[in-house]
Amino acid sequence: MALWLIRAGKYGQHEQRFFNDSRCYLTWDGTEDIGLSTVKDFEGVKALLATLYPDEKPKTRINWASQIAPFVFEVKKGDWVVLPRKHTSALAFAEVLEGYSFNPTAESTYRHSVKVKWLNINVPRTAFGQDLLYSFGAFMTVCRMSKNDAEAKVRAMERAGWKSMSDGAVLVPRNKSPLEEYAEPGDERFDVEQSARDQITKVLQARFKGHGMAQLVGAILRAQGFKTHVSPPGPDGGIDILAAPGTFGFAEPRICVQVKSQQSPVERAVLDALGGVMKKVSATHGLLVCWGGFKSGVDREEAQQFFHVRLWDADDLIDELLAVYDKLDADIRALLPLKRVWTLAAPEDV
Repeated sequence: MALWLIRAGKYGQHEQRFFNDSRCYLTWDGTEDIGLSTVKDFEGVKALLATLYPDEKPKTRINWASQIAPFVFEVKKGDWVVLPRKHTSALAFAEVLEGYSFNPTAESTYRHSVKVKWLNINVPRTAFGQDLLYSFGAFMTVCRMSKNDAEAKVRAMERAGWKSMSDGAVLVPRNKSPLEEYAEPGDERFDVEQSARDQITKVLQARFKGHGMAQLVGAILRAQGFKTHVSPPGPDGGIDILAAPGTFGFAEPRICVQVKSQQSPVERAVLDALGGVMKKVSATHGLLVCWGGFKSGVDREEAQQFFHVRLWDADDLIDELLAVYDKLDADIRALLPLKRVWTLAAPEDV
């Protein structure tokens, strides 16, 4: 058995289709009209790409073939798939039910696929050690996760109910052969930006638990120019933070903020409760912050609430934090010391 990383588009634009159809698709432009299994093997895929993309560099075509061929010829029933999600700080896992198939009558983007059963589509990235997060950060669209005992660790996590690897519930036997133990690292690129965010995420989770998360959100809002009132620890009646602009905070918008530091996604009822509290304190707008993200019922409501409520998950919170980091309170920056670095952009980002 194997663990495969399969991405749902550069921007995660195919994620919902993957989930709804219980399939992972190979959405490679230019291959829509060809049943790829007819080319037999890796060399056949290379030859096909030379025909389809004659102006591309040979090394580029080899790189593409090394992703397309495994999807077609190597992904098998019983293998597992990890899909790094783009719109939430989570990973999705599936079991392969059927290998590659080609449907020439399907919508052109979704003709190459493997059938899967989704096991969990919202496993927090913070549940994994940095070694696996490095592996999951590979830039490849399709690749086998062969390092760091990735498959064994993920299967152990599933047996333990997807508990965090750091809580001691996941024990993985080490069965490396001598050759594997001393193998040279491959020529793989990984997402440096995502790796840095993963490290920031872990520090935030460790140092801003519970009420500390509300303190952090309050500091971000102050750095954005709001006056804030942060409720003390304990029962708060659904009011974690009140924020408004102006010298004394008397201007609009008047924002009521509720902060949930839990790792699990919140239900629609939490959003509804925020609406009630907004009316109680005469807030014009609301902000619901949940570190663990939101269940589908909340996501579906987001467009309806666009002019009244904003939703921040862990990724949104980090985006807002980084945008105003230099303006944050000194005590916050002391707990989260960051520095700016320059790195080369990935070719597809240039």
